[in-house]
Amino acid sequence: MKFIGAHVSASGGLENAAIRAAQLDATAFALFTKNQRQWRAAPLTPEIISRFRAACEKYGYHSSQILPHDSYLINLGHPVEDALAKSREAFIDEMDRCQQLGLTLLNFHPGSHLKQISEDECLARIAQSINIALDKTRGVTAVIENTAGQGSNLGFRFEQLAAIIEGVEDKSRVGVCIDTCHAFAAGYDLRSAEACEKTFIEFERIVGFEYLRAMHLNDAKSAFGSRVDRHNSLGAGNIGYDAFRWIMRDSRFDGIPLILETTNPDIWAEEIAWLKAQQMQEVAA
Repeated sequence: MKFIGAHVSASGGLENAAIRAAQLDATAFALFTKNQRQWRAAPLTPEIISRFRAACEKYGYHSSQILPHDSYLINLGHPVEDALAKSREAFIDEMDRCQQLGLTLLNFHPGSHLKQISEDECLARIAQSINIALDKTRGVTAVIENTAGQGSNLGFRFEQLAAIIEGVEDKSRVGVCIDTCHAFAAGYDLRSAEACEKTFIEFERIVGFEYLRAMHLNDAKSAFGSRVDRHNSLGAGNIGYDAFRWIMRDSRFDGIPLILETTNPDIWAEEIAWLKAQQMQEVAA
């Protein structure tokens, strides 16, 4: 079964994320559990936790259908020790918040070397940051999102994702989220069913489907291999519809959150309905 949704706003209360997802007829959703542009947030109160859990129960959202995202400020591979410590502390807090809310996944961008340390050293720092966070928390899986490779961001090659995973001690609590726009911008072709098959054969060989815990379904305004992160609505960008049809008809993508971060929230309900409809089509042999 496919869990399909969007990254919805939690403004006015975390429970509103579940309500807004239900209004889209979504079977999954993503959210920020705090302001993603700030380092610190007020602790979660028992009332906030209770309201969120009650809304998820009311609308039928299990933790496996919910993909929280951490703060954009966090850089788990930061080359400066003080800044690295600050990012690690903030990441542990994000994991704690997920644990309190009964969530089992935390999606995050791996980190950037800022042209101050080598890629290998940065990847090792990211893995060690994950190890520290997993040691201090329970029940939450760290889900590494592939990037477009913009600037000094790492995680844009499958080999980089595999290197981070290799450095994580508890591999039962690490996974990846593949963003289709980021993959395309990083040079992984998705413009046809045949191209998708080749790309995910490479993913299976280098990373492995056992680590796929979520996906972001986004078309791309950016050009193939440009390493520029620019999302677009499904079918309106340089990827086109074929990739999303292919994903919907492949059972390897069952049972994980498939999340829209496309550019027009006004048509998310239509995009979710379209994605659901693709599952009903005859799968080509």
